[in-house]
Formats: sequence, structure tokens, C-alpha cells
Amino acid sequence: MSDQGLADVLAEELSVVFIGINPAPRSVAAGHSFATPGNRFWPALHASGFTPAVLRPRQERDLLDLGLGITGIVRRPTSRADQLTPQELADGGRDLTRRLRALSPRWAAFLGVSGYRVAFGAPQARIGAQTETIGGTRVWILPNPSGRNAHFPPAALAAEFTRLRHAAGLPDRSARP
Repeated sequence: MSDQGLADVLAEELSVVFIGINPAPRSVAAGHSFATPGNRFWPALHASGFTPAVLRPRQERDLLDLGLGITGIVRRPTSRADQLTPQELADGGRDLTRRLRALSPRWAAFLGVSGYRVAFGAPQARIGAQTETIGGTRVWILPNPSGRNAHFPPAALAAEFTRLRHAAGLPDRSARP
């Protein structure tokens, strides 16, 4: 993929689209989402029952068969989300709104509350289900799975992902006994 971002992993009428703030340069270089070492997205997906195994970033398109997708608010890669301007986030929010309206997923799951707050002008947003929708798509905010997010250790991160899976009515695919 180019240095301008990553290709979306999207299709029409998915159950849940996971939405990052923007891609990391390392993920763009790899050509796959959440490819930065230490990112806990893939382990959290499995631990919460969204996937039958811990997928590798190169398996991201396998999510489509599970009714899941991935995109971002802003397409420009940065090492840290705080390197984005409020204007970039607001513009990205408008672009994302157009994409979601066209595809009609049931849930938009934002990975990080700070990016959502700025992109959608919702300073009071908190982790969990939101009352707002985006073109009929329900909104849920998850903790940022970055390894830098010390507020949510792996078990707490997986618990938040599990809350969303339950709300979305999806089965536990983790194959745990």
C-alpha cells in the first residue's frame, strides 16, 4: 500500500466495522491493519469471541467472512494519533460518515474515545454504546488497543470487546470450552 494509508476491509451490511483513528506507518509499510508490534487488536478480537483464532494482520480480509470489517477515521499515517489536527479528524469523520452510509453496517466500533470525540464533535462520549448513530449505524466506542494504552490491560480490553459482541448479537467464535 502507499504511504497515504491502508485499503479498507469493508463490504456491505457487515455486523461490526472496527474503526481506528488512523494507521501507523509500520502498518502501512506492512500493508495491513494493526501490524505494529504491541498492538492488542488481534488478541482482543479472539479473546472476546469475535474470531476463532488470533488472526495475523495479513489475514485481515478473513474478517469479512465473519461479518466484520476495518477502516479508519483518517487515512494519513502517523506514529501517534496526537500528530493529527482537529481539522483532519473532523474531515475524516465526514468522509467516514459517507462510507458508512453507503455500506450500512449494523455497528461502528471506534477504537479510542479521543479520536471519536474530535471527529464527531462529541466531547462527552465515553467507552460503550452511544445514543448517536451514523446514518442508521449504531455506534460503540472501545478502548484504543494500542500497547501504549495502559488504562486497559489485555483482560479489560477483551471484556470491553466482549460487551460489544454481546450487544451485536454475535456468537462466541473463540472455541473456548
